Amino acid sequence: METKAGDPGAFARFDLNRVPSPAFVVDEMAIRRNLAILADVKARSGAKILAAMKAFSMWELAPVIGEYLDGVCTSGLWEARLASEKYRGEIATYCAGYKEADMAEIVGISDHVIFNSPTQHRRFASFLNDSTDVGLRINPEHAEGEVAKYDPCSPGSRLGFPVSQLRAEHLEGVSGLHFHTLCEQDFAPLKRTWDALKPKIAPYFSQIKWLNFGGGHHITRADYQREELISFLQSVRAETGLDVYLEPGEAIALDAGILVGELLDMFENGIGVGITDISATCHMPDVIEAPYRPAMLGERDDGPAIRLGGPSCLAGDIIGDYRLPVSAEPGARFAFLDQAHYSMVKTNTFNGVPLPSIWLWNSATDELKCVKQFDWTEFRDRLS
Repeated sequence: METKAGDPGAFARFDLNRVPSPAFVVDEMAIRRNLAILADVKARSGAKILAAMKAFSMWELAPVIGEYLDGVCTSGLWEARLASEKYRGEIATYCAGYKEADMAEIVGISDHVIFNSPTQHRRFASFLNDSTDVGLRINPEHAEGEVAKYDPCSPGSRLGFPVSQLRAEHLEGVSGLHFHTLCEQDFAPLKRTWDALKPKIAPYFSQIKWLNFGGGHHITRADYQREELISFLQSVRAETGLDVYLEPGEAIALDAGILVGELLDMFENGIGVGITDISATCHMPDVIEAPYRPAMLGERDDGPAIRLGGPSCLAGDIIGDYRLPVSAEPGARFAFLDQAHYSMVKTNTFNGVPLPSIWLWNSATDELKCVKQFDWTEFRDRLS
């Protein structure tokens, strides 16, 4: 598995024993750093930027996000409800398939309702009104994904209406077009996607008001080509006369959180095996699904590697092979980097494995706040 890089940032001086294990710790100052970068792109490009809640829904920081961005994008009724209760600014809701029972509330909550196909738009037309801002997600049929199963433009994709099938009648009552083709990528794939897509949708620019370039943009990464992005967004707005939206999720919480764990047991089986209270299956499912190897805070460059895995009964609950920065014995603390996005929103209680608590740290003031601690009722109450 490829190691997913992580910047330790201020966490290099965080005492891992300050929190129980397992625990997510998010640095508010790192979140603000990322948001400031996005706000600068927004201000200079004239584009609107929405926070993708699917990647980072820690609503304790909703007021902070509201200081910098234009609003949020949601993936269905429950995220839209959370957005309406806790966040400010615009709410754009997109779902691959809406349920009829949810539509009235979604329309009432959302500033933009984006459909995955003209069929869904027609089916739920009776729920819409003159003030409903409707979007249609299109599939550019231009693949840029590095991993096929995460590529929205892979053959047979369920995400978005194929642009080759788009006709003027499909845009009746539609205010904007949405596409999302990237995953943790820089500017060049976005530019190539636009160059391939623009000739196919240019005839419809006069029928719509906005374009939404979706998410997957790693704008806050140190090597991202932000000046090129700003110039590009300016030119798209000038050329098309349309508003332009971006929906970064991971970029908001990039390198802003760690997952603290503890070594529970050690033994030999051809390699040193360490059992931890962090489960890839329950706490970092992308480790298995992607797959990837999360970077470890302070990992040594030399010495014997230890295979770390979770406490669940799943044989594949393996995180990876690591050289711990501390002595490999029960009770030893360690942390994985870059765990604020996607890991927190994907946790589960398979096998009755406890959920990590959630903490907010301010690296400037050293203030540490417990946001949420879970007990066994989180497991019990979802099964009855």
